Amino acid sequence: MIKYSIIVPAYNANNTIGECLNALVHQSIDGGEYEVIVVDDGSTDNTAGIIKKFPVKYIWQPNKGPAATRNHGAKEAVGDIILFTDSDCVPNRNWIEEMVKPFGSLDVVAVKGAYKTNQKSLTARFAQAEFEERFEMLKKAESIDMVDTYSAAFKRDIFRKMDGFDESFPVANNEDTDLSYKLSSAGCKMVFNPNAIVFHLRHPDTVRKYMRQKFWRGYWRMVVYKRFPGKMVKDTYTPQSMKFQIMSLFPAIFFVILSTVSQESLYFAAIAMLSFIISTLPFSLSTIGKDFTVGLLSTFFLAIRAFSIGSGILYYFYTRIR
Repeated sequence: MIKYSIIVPAYNANNTIGECLNALVHQSIDGGEYEVIVVDDGSTDNTAGIIKKFPVKYIWQPNKGPAATRNHGAKEAVGDIILFTDSDCVPNRNWIEEMVKPFGSLDVVAVKGAYKTNQKSLTARFAQAEFEERFEMLKKAESIDMVDTYSAAFKRDIFRKMDGFDESFPVANNEDTDLSYKLSSAGCKMVFNPNAIVFHLRHPDTVRKYMRQKFWRGYWRMVVYKRFPGKMVKDTYTPQSMKFQIMSLFPAIFFVILSTVSQESLYFAAIAMLSFIISTLPFSLSTIGKDFTVGLLSTFFLAIRAFSIGSGILYYFYTRIR
């Protein structure tokens, strides 16, 4: 009897889908207890050919974006628990087993797992360090308000009652935040299981890719905050230090620019920049013990993060004014 349905959206995933599916069809639980549904979102490469080599359910649709792709898979699911991962993720052998454990508590409606990576680039390692910081926050929360689609599980009936992911999100960016906040606002209990691990094959591995990702994170998060303004103040997933860093870096930049007409502005720029640097120390010190080089360069990367997310936020307001 099928208890669990694993849904994988795929779009031009030729380079990663094979590893993902190989991991999913070799899980620790009995194969008769789960199904794997792969929804091909109109791929133009050999994604379909690779998928069809595995004993999974294959669905094709014209390109509609990841939210619609996941919803399509959820409509086909027969398991009482729906799990999601991404085509560039490789779940551990006990991933399903760990993801469904918290549902032993009847009040739990959703579960979030954890990311890891084996990538070697400094940028990818910093991205992983960011996740590790957030995971430590989530471990302390009895109930969380963020379930990312790279490692997510929902009770099927609740997921459908909430109408799944909002398909107006055209890209894989904050559609999972939107659904998570919706569930949280409805009083649903969601929990984090750090032992439910998937390995991500494609953290951004260059500064340019990282900046682009964070720019759009800032933009789309503001779209979500407009719907759930209370979450802008505090949630269980976003470090308060990150907000402070954005709010200190941009005044520093502003006063540096203003110093071209007023030398006194350099004093305020120095204060703002010093505040930013001090705010990065806890992250840097905790990271040095795990990855010395990344920890040493953390202030630089955190400045890049603050600038990129802040620019995305400013762009959001610019588009609204325009």
